Amino acid sequence: MNVLLKVEDSHMRIDKYLSDNTSYSREMITKMLKEGYILVNNIKVKPSYQVKENDEISLDESYKGHDDILPTEMEIPIVYEDEHLMVIDKPSGLVVHPGNGHYDNTLVNGLKYYTTSLSDIGGDERVGIVHRLDKDTSGLMLVAKTNEAHLILADDFKHKRVKREYVALLIGNFPSSTATIDAPIGRSKKNFNKMEVMSGGKSARTHLKVLKRYDGYTLVSLILDTGRTHQIRVHLSYIGYPIYNDPVYQNKKTTAFGQFLHSRHLEFIHPITKEKMSFDSDIPSEFQEFLNNLEIK
Repeated sequence: MNVLLKVEDSHMRIDKYLSDNTSYSREMITKMLKEGYILVNNIKVKPSYQVKENDEISLDESYKGHDDILPTEMEIPIVYEDEHLMVIDKPSGLVVHPGNGHYDNTLVNGLKYYTTSLSDIGGDERVGIVHRLDKDTSGLMLVAKTNEAHLILADDFKHKRVKREYVALLIGNFPSSTATIDAPIGRSKKNFNKMEVMSGGKSARTHLKVLKRYDGYTLVSLILDTGRTHQIRVHLSYIGYPIYNDPVYQNKKTTAFGQFLHSRHLEFIHPITKEKMSFDSDIPSEFQEFLNNLEIK
């Protein structure tokens, strides 16, 4: 249920204004703002936003808090596991952690059912989650089982000591064998669910290498220097070669499988044993079958 409030006072932070005028705590309001359950004039704002007279605040009361993140039985493809961490092969369509309307059947729900040994640095909504993949991006992901491992792995990601390689199918015949896309990314002001290349955005750099060419499509390998939200999808759409079947960043009808983007290689130093770890993952069957059909044409 949506509740619409019209502001009569002004010059007050929205988190304070709503905590004074609703039954929600200021902490809960901050979370709802962050996840898009509260909009001002149909726009997502920060908790520090100063409300103005006649602002219209839309509040979605379907928001669920931490108590609703329940363990859920599901099959989690585990590639490797020890007492410190897990490497999983995330299927396309699986949301990594609760938020923005997805509070059931996420990877976190499944992890909580599978084991109680998960890092809790990110809070109950992100137990074990060191990094994430988009809902429809498949492939290798690290999960931390202890806080010690989580802190070390997070620092490794920050300082680019974790090597990740993606494979994607682009729409169009990409003209060069290699390329580097260096363009800042920020959240779209028109649609808060989308990111876009913009002046003043956060720096983002993507390296591309052509693996195979098809009629009207190009299979590429991608390595990131940064890890911005939707980075690969935004960059490739920006240069005119969007990822095939991307429901957000290409202007064509898509199937439920989502974008043909797969995290196929993961390499890192084990945070505790210091052993070099390296894993590879085959692209999903739907992805492979589409490539096979392109070969036949």
